[in-house]
Amino acid sequence: MTEIDYGRFHERLEQARGASVSGAAVAGGRWELLRAFQEEWGYRPTDGNRWEPEMPDAHKAYVSALKTAAEDSAATGSEDVDRSLAIPAALDEWWDLPFNSFADRPEVYETNPVWPPTVRPDPTGYGVSGGLPDGNPFTGPGEDLRVCVFMAENQYCNEWGYPAAHAHLADPQVLVSGVDEEGKPAWVPQSHSISEFLLQLAVTRLPADFGSIVEETEVAPEVVDRLRSALRPMGFLPWLELGAHTEYFGGLDVIVAHNTGYGDFELAAYGRTERALERLADTLGLDWSEEY
Repeated sequence: MTEIDYGRFHERLEQARGASVSGAAVAGGRWELLRAFQEEWGYRPTDGNRWEPEMPDAHKAYVSALKTAAEDSAATGSEDVDRSLAIPAALDEWWDLPFNSFADRPEVYETNPVWPPTVRPDPTGYGVSGGLPDGNPFTGPGEDLRVCVFMAENQYCNEWGYPAAHAHLADPQVLVSGVDEEGKPAWVPQSHSISEFLLQLAVTRLPADFGSIVEETEVAPEVVDRLRSALRPMGFLPWLELGAHTEYFGGLDVIVAHNTGYGDFELAAYGRTERALERLADTLGLDWSEEY
């Protein structure tokens, strides 16, 4: 198996951004990088039933049923989809990809798609996230302060969306429901674009399922220093999910997730091979001999 240096992934991502501009598809370069990344970790499309965007949202139906029973009434409120808003082209492209591993293997991702994208604040009361405040850094004066949600963490602790004011854009920036510096609920940046978010989502999910993994609850500062010295950032914004603040670093056949926020593990290392993890352990000065 040919070794791959994920320390150069940032360069591949930059090239993909440029290719996306001139390609036939809005995000053609990033889709090609997604396809290549998936293949590098061993994913191949199956002949199983795909999760199509029109499939009903089971979690939403469940919560709606609970509300209906509790209120002893029929469906309430206004529709949570604003049909007047465009759907970014990149989102449509992603659903149509023949190598869409999310649609093919949704259990690997542990997230729920929201289709069509729904607005926050939610007129029906289902979605708990609010909209954007006045004076936020994402929209201009007088623009729509709502957020369109297209993906959610399994327990809906986090939602990912884009400003409704940017719905007309082909590949807008992605925000995640989280907290601000004062710990108050807020929308914060997650990815530079929808296509980059969906690529980043695959990077956070597939290696754990298809590769070998070693996790460290806590590591010494000198280990972090060695990590940052020996490996290179992959080029994404920090991954913000369930209180985590995770940066991704790449090396020869390895990807390392370093979390400085909330979570069970400070460091998770994913290797395409066990040999790659052994080599990484030597680099970081850690003993993983009992992990294989």
